[in-house]
Amino acid sequence: MAGPDREANRFSARAARYARVGANMGGVAARMAGARLFNRDGQDASNAANLAQALGGLKGPIMKVAQLLATIPDLVPPEYAAELQKLQSEAPPMGAAFVKRRMQAELGPEWRQRFGSFDLNPAAAASLGQVHKATTTDGVALACKLQYPDMQSAVEADLQQLELLFSLHRRMDPAIDTREIAKEIGERVREELDYGREAKHAALYASALSDVPEVRVPRIHLDLSTQRLLSLQWLEGDKILSFAEADVAIRNRLAIAMFKAWWHPFSHAAVIHGDPHLGNYTVFSEGGEPQGINLLDYGCVRIFHPRFVGGVVDLYRGLQTNDRDRIVHAYETWGFKNLSGELIDILNIWARFIYAPLLDDRVRTVADGVKPGEYGRREAFQVHKALKEKGPVTVPREFVFMDRAAIGLGAVFLHLKADLNYHALFEAEIERFSLEALTQAQEAALTRAGLPFPT
Repeated sequence: MAGPDREANRFSARAARYARVGANMGGVAARMAGARLFNRDGQDASNAANLAQALGGLKGPIMKVAQLLATIPDLVPPEYAAELQKLQSEAPPMGAAFVKRRMQAELGPEWRQRFGSFDLNPAAAASLGQVHKATTTDGVALACKLQYPDMQSAVEADLQQLELLFSLHRRMDPAIDTREIAKEIGERVREELDYGREAKHAALYASALSDVPEVRVPRIHLDLSTQRLLSLQWLEGDKILSFAEADVAIRNRLAIAMFKAWWHPFSHAAVIHGDPHLGNYTVFSEGGEPQGINLLDYGCVRIFHPRFVGGVVDLYRGLQTNDRDRIVHAYETWGFKNLSGELIDILNIWARFIYAPLLDDRVRTVADGVKPGEYGRREAFQVHKALKEKGPVTVPREFVFMDRAAIGLGAVFLHLKADLNYHALFEAEIERFSLEALTQAQEAALTRAGLPFPT
């Protein structure tokens, strides 16, 4: 990677961010406290919509954080969760003059000469930056992701406000202890600032998916990248939801590609793509026929220790054979502590929901009769209600993005109305699984990508 660090973490930028985000988040904290203490749930839909609108006008990670908050039971009232889940990054883009200054800061005053073409108008916006279409000097199409200025200040300001919200939550006698969740969100969001790390994530995925032709990973152009500028191969594709009414064979083909895009790297390299946003996937075609998935963004990636994957397999086998000792061993491997028999039964409600299509050896939908936006909601409510009586439970930090990705993946399958034998697909992924083999494969893949082995 090239280019000096030209954006200091200025006090003025951080102070301005605290003022803007603090006003919004302080307001939502007060409103949520009122909803909880005075039992006003369901009467704050307008306040929730106003909050979502205020947050949507800010660039930066607060939108991503808000979406994560909506997935944690009992953290926000239902009407707030519904609004926050709708948040997308639609902040006004940087103008052409500003883009020129940002590109000069990253690649130097002669930056335009390093490209064949560069469109100053963004092709897409994200929470931390915007994407510009460009070409190399020899005509290769590029997607150049340029980070907004002062994002380090923005991240730290947003995470401070998030901690205030979590502190308030802990005073409300919650069913779920969010301390480990807060640590995980903070670590992952800070990682997303480092486009050098994202380039390594893409290299890791290229290695992990090298034998899966249904999934394409863009090549990184390191000579045109810095810590805040990431130049990737432009992969042509169509939005995945444009195939929601296609022939069932096409829908199933795309669902299988999505399944492999998620489960193959997890079972063969202990890594997941933790952001299920539909904008991170497009569909590539050959001969006019949709063939598979382009996986576009690698900022939100979670690398696990191989033993975590071992726990996933142990829980699957334990549920398959009703082996309670193996089920308990899986939970303990993941880091759950002080589990009573009642707490294990409660966790099994969620586990049986997530694993249901994997355990059922037949062609089926991922969840019969469930709408995409409702996937997991009923089971989360059951678990939350039970934990209120028997908890609280501290959720290991690894679960934040694992659960988020699993729910997002399930929603994609529902959008596509896919009918698959998920059991057969999963068995194929873990057919030769062993902890020793996974450890060796992960070490090799991480070494090639220049990433450290997880502790």
